[in-house]
Amino acid sequence: MALGSTTTRPVRITLYRWAGAWGPFKVTVPCGECALTRDVIADTIDSELADVPVDLDVRDWLSEWWRPLARGGWHAPIVIVEGRVVSQGTALNRGRLTQAVIEAHASRAPIEGNHIFGKFTCPHCVRAKGYLEEARIPFAYHDVVKEPRALYDMLARVKPMIGAKTPITVPQIWINGEYVGGADALSEILHRDVEPNPDRGQCSLSPGRP
Repeated sequence: MALGSTTTRPVRITLYRWAGAWGPFKVTVPCGECALTRDVIADTIDSELADVPVDLDVRDWLSEWWRPLARGGWHAPIVIVEGRVVSQGTALNRGRLTQAVIEAHASRAPIEGNHIFGKFTCPHCVRAKGYLEEARIPFAYHDVVKEPRALYDMLARVKPMIGAKTPITVPQIWINGEYVGGADALSEILHRDVEPNPDRGQCSLSPGRP
C-alpha cells in the first residue's frame, strides 16, 4: 500500500541487542529475545513495511549502553525508531514497530493520488466510494479495521490536522493528494446533494465548518 513517495529519507530503526563488551565485561550468553526481536523486525520490514524505506542498524548494547540510555532505553533488546524508544526489555510487538515507522514516514511523505480510508460497516464509506465510482474517478480503498497498516497511516496523517484530542471517524478521503475530509466534503466537491451524517459531529473537516 504505497501512499507516499518511496524516495524520501529512510526511517531509521536501531536495535540494541544484549551483546558486546565494556572493559573486562563481555556478553557470552546470547539473548533469545534479542534474536527474536531481530527476526520480528526483519519480517515486518518485508511484509507490513515492504514499500516504506527503512534503515536498520543493529548495535551491541554493552559496548554502547550510554547511547540508548540517553533516550530512556536501558534494558535490551531496545528498539528505537527515529530517536524514540518503542520497545525494550522484551520481544518486540510488531504492531508497535509498524505504527512508529508509519508515523515517521507519513510525516515526510505526503499522500499521492486518490484514497478512501473506511470500514465495511460504515454507510458513509459506501456512499463516498459510490460518489467516486459514479464520477469515474479511480481510487484506492483502505479498510482500517482489517488493515492495521491503513489505520496507522490514517491516524498519523489526520491527527496533526485536527488535533490529538479530536476523535477520528471514517471515511477519511484524499483526492489528488489533497486532504478532503469525509463523505460530506467529497459530496460538495463533486457538486452533489449532501446527506447529513450526525455521527461525525465536530470530527468533520468538511468545508463550511467554523
